[in-house]
Amino acid sequence: MSDYRFYAAILRFVAQKTDRNDPQVAAMMSILEQAAGEIDSLGAFKVEADRLEPTARAFAGVAAFLQKQILPEVVAAENKPGETQVRWAIDNAMEAVNALLGHAALAEKRSDMRITLPAPPL
Repeated sequence: MSDYRFYAAILRFVAQKTDRNDPQVAAMMSILEQAAGEIDSLGAFKVEADRLEPTARAFAGVAAFLQKQILPEVVAAENKPGETQVRWAIDNAMEAVNALLGHAALAEKRSDMRITLPAPPL
């Protein structure tokens, strides 16, 4: 496993706990699972051109979940290492959202995109 295993675990947790009755939601959760596997082994993930927006929505959902549900509990518990990881995960999920949506909006012809994560927190 890589140093990104905590982030991959977060993505897998969200994907596994999310109700998949809606086909679009199910597709986004599959995207998260695939990204988690790539992140765990490479510290990066590839997004196909036709999946830019659903991938952005999936990562926005991860950031929102962490911000609303997890971060307050970690802060209340005064878990500084955990807080650092959760904040890093939120920030990088939102950076992925911005990069994906920017790429989708600005590209004359859509192309695949690779998101490489910065160094994980210690």
